[in-house]
Amino acid sequence: MSVVRVELDKLSPEDKEGENGTKSVFSKANELHADCCSLQLHISHSAPAGMNTSRSETVKEPPLKPSRRSMPCLAQSQTHPHCLSKHSSFLQSNRIQPQSRPLSAGTSTATVNVVSERNIGKDKDTYTDDSEHGNYDSRTDQSLLIQNTLTRQKPEPRTKSSLKNEMNATASSGLFFKDGKKRIDYILVYKKSSLQIEKRNTFEKNLRAEGLMLEREPAITSNDMFVKIHCPWDTLCKYAERMNIRMPFRKKCYYTDWRSKTMGSLQRNMRELKSWLPRNPMKLDKEALPDLEETDCYTAPFSRARIHHFTINNKDSFFSNSTRSRIVHHMLQRTKYEDGKSKMGINRLLNNGTYEAAFPPHEGSHKSRHPIKTHGAQNHRHLLYERWARWGMWYKYQPLDLIRRYFGEKIGLYFAWLGWYTGMLIPAALVGLFVFLYGLFTMDSSQVSKEICEANETIMCPMCERNCTLQKLNESCIYAKVTHLFDNGGTVFFAIFMAIWATVFLEFWKRRRAVLTYDWDLIDWEDEEEELRPQFEAKYSQVERVNPITGKPEPFQPFPDKLSRLMVSVSGIFFMISLVLTAVFAVVVYRLVAMEQFASFKWYFIKKYWQFATSGTGVCINFMIIMSLNVVYEKVAYLLTDLEHPRTESEWENSFALKMFLFQFVNLNSSIFYIAFFLGRFAGRPGKYNKLFNRWRLEECHPSGCLIDLCLQMGVIMVLKQMWNNFMELGYPLLQNWWSRRKIKKGGQLLEHKISLPQWEKDWNLQPMNLHGLMDEYLEMVLQFGFTTIFVAAFPLAPLLALLNNIIEIRLDAYKFVTQWRRPMPARATDIGIWYGILEGIGVLAVITNAFVIAITSDYIPRFVYAYKYGPCTDEGYRQEKCLQGYVNSSLSVFDLNELGMGYSGYCRYRDYRAPPWSSAPYEFTLQFWHVLAARLAFIIVFEHLVFGIKSFIAYLIPDMPKDLCDRMRREKYLVQEMMYEAELEHLQRERKKNGKQYHHEWP
Repeated sequence: MSVVRVELDKLSPEDKEGENGTKSVFSKANELHADCCSLQLHISHSAPAGMNTSRSETVKEPPLKPSRRSMPCLAQSQTHPHCLSKHSSFLQSNRIQPQSRPLSAGTSTATVNVVSERNIGKDKDTYTDDSEHGNYDSRTDQSLLIQNTLTRQKPEPRTKSSLKNEMNATASSGLFFKDGKKRIDYILVYKKSSLQIEKRNTFEKNLRAEGLMLEREPAITSNDMFVKIHCPWDTLCKYAERMNIRMPFRKKCYYTDWRSKTMGSLQRNMRELKSWLPRNPMKLDKEALPDLEETDCYTAPFSRARIHHFTINNKDSFFSNSTRSRIVHHMLQRTKYEDGKSKMGINRLLNNGTYEAAFPPHEGSHKSRHPIKTHGAQNHRHLLYERWARWGMWYKYQPLDLIRRYFGEKIGLYFAWLGWYTGMLIPAALVGLFVFLYGLFTMDSSQVSKEICEANETIMCPMCERNCTLQKLNESCIYAKVTHLFDNGGTVFFAIFMAIWATVFLEFWKRRRAVLTYDWDLIDWEDEEEELRPQFEAKYSQVERVNPITGKPEPFQPFPDKLSRLMVSVSGIFFMISLVLTAVFAVVVYRLVAMEQFASFKWYFIKKYWQFATSGTGVCINFMIIMSLNVVYEKVAYLLTDLEHPRTESEWENSFALKMFLFQFVNLNSSIFYIAFFLGRFAGRPGKYNKLFNRWRLEECHPSGCLIDLCLQMGVIMVLKQMWNNFMELGYPLLQNWWSRRKIKKGGQLLEHKISLPQWEKDWNLQPMNLHGLMDEYLEMVLQFGFTTIFVAAFPLAPLLALLNNIIEIRLDAYKFVTQWRRPMPARATDIGIWYGILEGIGVLAVITNAFVIAITSDYIPRFVYAYKYGPCTDEGYRQEKCLQGYVNSSLSVFDLNELGMGYSGYCRYRDYRAPPWSSAPYEFTLQFWHVLAARLAFIIVFEHLVFGIKSFIAYLIPDMPKDLCDRMRREKYLVQEMMYEAELEHLQRERKKNGKQYHHEWP
């Protein structure tokens, strides 16, 4: 939705109405209604008998031009589904019917109903709004649900008994109060045995005093009590104005598509040609989801004094359900339960056990007995399930607007980022697959693989002390071919490509985020001043200072105390990192012990491939240690974060997220770093091997290199980690909800009495959202991003595995949010928070690690040096594989077996660049070793500077906001200036004409 931000409070200085009662232009025009406290707009031409009506008659507005902008604005609350529930027709019949008064096309009518202050507020505990009784129905945000092409049947006349039965059925559905008219906006749950009676009664009394309506109802299947909360129209308007919630701006919605006028003939022809092409199967069906279409309406901060400016065709759907829940949550956070400046807020009541839970209700069931194509969606939850959470929609784009409307902008941004990340993985996965296939097709023609497979007479030195025997080099033929799959000519290109890809992904995500924040009307939104954490207030209640934002005194943490706690927290982090390194060291010791045992194993297969068995079992043990330590890390991170005493919840979440990322990142990647940069580097040489504790000989790389071990480590950990995460995300909540349903059925209450649970009790039986919100979801994806980029030079299939996992992850998360979790409070956000900075840090680290992997772990640099300096193509340039003839023999040094003292004679070969035993300086490094070392260091420097330069240049070229969006914002800002003055002029002219006064066309 493209939205123009309209600052109504910036008309002019004299237009503002301050606390001193200065009259604005609006108050002068409405001086006859100066004693009124609220305006009520109805679709009807006349109100029923007994309702307060204003002295003004029905105002006819001039018809709006049928432009691209005006039509959606006018039709915002007129798009209803044809079949939502079995009670919709009844509730529609209860609505106020318009008179058969002829209207011209495009005419918008509204009756202004002014209620005197004397009629409101006499008894807030029993306050009800007349319009609430007449206008509520069971449809949820009717203006946003789908339409069908089916023709409506005329409702049949109903008897009073049938109407009463349908009203009772509507109330029992769990979306309304017992009267079947007041919609439930929030649910509070407490135990009947709870002792916090006084706090709860005071809190609920204060909620009623603020204008909310409460209704208690006991649970059917447990000893719980539900408190249903409804927010009336006047309260919604009051708090929407306080919270500066932007709502659709009704007047002057004209918008001519000026871009189409300036579009060239070639562009128009291309657009016509594109319309003849086959439809993109990944796009959602707009006919089934008309609410996904753009509804380009201007918005402005809601104001009761300027209520005539806003598009209020239907009071029931003017404030969406997510907005209503957000308003109620705002009130719950700021209502007191005891005397004292800090004794307020639902969070504190949840912490001290006064309430068990607080959540907005789902909009009904996510399933229906009737297909959605023929009967339409019952509610937004059903629509999300059918068009988003079902596994059959795995190839479709996500309905981000619908997700945002139901779950809020914060969760909407998470799924937008996840979808963007998944889409950007497609080119990375294709290039990585191409590099892998290139290695597969050139595997047999590789000169290095040929020489290893044909080395029948080359004897390799034993790779362990006691049980290893002499092996021929050609026994490593399979390892050499597998290594060529990942270490070939495309490795360097793919590493550079992935470094650039990470930059492009982050830069274009900033552009995508700018478009979303504009469409979702978040450009001018700022975080509200957060309340302090109860733990912070209790700890520092004796030390206060004035808050520079609110100007009120609040608890303050002295800097020495903060620094000391931070140092303790940092010490704890380093201690946990040292624990990770200890676990990695334990795995290394296991590999040293296991390779001796597997080399003498009874089974021939394990004895022959003892290195593979050692690496495989080591990876599995390492994975079990990783998953075990993750549980410990989470508890330690909680302890250290609480020890710091963060001031607000957002500060606590950021600190906790950073610790969890550091812990899990080191936990997952420490063993990979060991294999990539340390395995085989300090093993020594035959006759002079280095030993751990003077007992176990350090592990060497395979004759084909260490890259195959690195690939195995990354592949196993990545696949097992993703499988475990998917099980914990979906399998665990499914088991918990199954157990809850089993306990309910075991009680026999529902089966015996055939009672269907109301919606609020069904939601109570679901699992709550994670305690730290989306932290686990982001953490999983950010760690995967690290796997995809940091060691991608050694494992080019990582982007493909990540892509396949994310396709499943999106539907898993969607299914979990829609069906297995209670509805979270719709929160607002403009970005993904601290995670963007972490992603940028991973992108920088990826360039460095890939440079070292190519230079040190792979054999790319030794092959390069040999081809240009020592091979048959010396001084001719590297042309083809024939330039690597003799490379394997050049990379192997000679050792005299007589020096081992194991009864062997002759010579064996080992991987290194050392002089032979018959030279003047036996076993010393040769000149080729120093050439290779210099080339490796030079490659690292050149690669890093080149890639960082390309990344910086690309980041400079890509602006954070699309130019089209900038032009659109500037143009619409220009249009708003005229629109506001014209709207006020027409309004004041109508007021003068209605009161029989003279008026002119100029500003009155």
